Amino acid sequence: MFERVLFATTGSPACDNAAKVAFDLARVHEAHLIIFHVLGLPSHGYSQVVRDVRTGEEEEVSEDYRQWVEEELKNTYDLQMESYGNWSIELATGRPSREILRAARKMNPDIVVLGAHTKDEDVAIAKYRAVAGNTLQKVAKSSRTPVLIVNRPCDTCWSYFSHIVVGVDMSKASEYAFQFAYKTARDIGCRLHVFHAADLSSLYAGKSIGQEEIEKKIEEAKRKINYRYISQMEDFDNYDVEVWEGIPYVEILKFARAKEADLIVMAHHARDVDPEQAELGSTVEQVVLRSACPVASVNHPDKVVDS
Repeated sequence: MFERVLFATTGSPACDNAAKVAFDLARVHEAHLIIFHVLGLPSHGYSQVVRDVRTGEEEEVSEDYRQWVEEELKNTYDLQMESYGNWSIELATGRPSREILRAARKMNPDIVVLGAHTKDEDVAIAKYRAVAGNTLQKVAKSSRTPVLIVNRPCDTCWSYFSHIVVGVDMSKASEYAFQFAYKTARDIGCRLHVFHAADLSSLYAGKSIGQEEIEKKIEEAKRKINYRYISQMEDFDNYDVEVWEGIPYVEILKFARAKEADLIVMAHHARDVDPEQAELGSTVEQVVLRSACPVASVNHPDKVVDS
């Protein structure tokens, strides 16, 4: 399923969890791993002086500096590199989100892996502000490739995945997320949990809802899931379907914990809008910030829908 994996990193400890998943994913699929690092923003125009993304210091982008950065990356990931040798390092200068997207277009990876934040202190700040990293938001919005976001340590990583949860909402975008989750579960050989959170508050604003009406809506949602998603699976039967009532991001997180999920897959956005214009959906963002396992955001049909 994966032949090329693009791992975008700052080389800081904040990316260590994402690195573990990226190397493991590449190893399982015998894929080529591209370790991609943006040196920093030019101080002005086409200047060869950049502000290093890690240290904040101004550095001249000389051959010596590039070699030094490569050696630093090799030292940072030396253990992973020793255990898996099919990798390469690519460096770029510019705005991180723009350069990651440019690299993804040029190198055509099957998946992009990155952490939810670039600095250690951002994690605590993000929980307080409930906002994901700026680079993540821009990459997830425009990437034509599925983006795997790793916010916390992943003990199971890719080779030991047992449970994948895919959140669906009957939108066109969620069909791409479902296809990615289904193919991943099929290739790995793990359980696929197709989940929908029925947010009835928007339908019955200010009104109390009886249990009979809730059950009716849940059964209706299950019928739609079977028609829109389950019917697409061929001989794959290692799955189940669940519909819970409540706030989507809360219910997805509760369900993922209950199933001890190793991966959550969601559409980048819920509304049927142009993917190029869609912002990172609030539900995805809240799940990314709070999930105990990696979250895959899918924005385009590229790489997930069969031609």
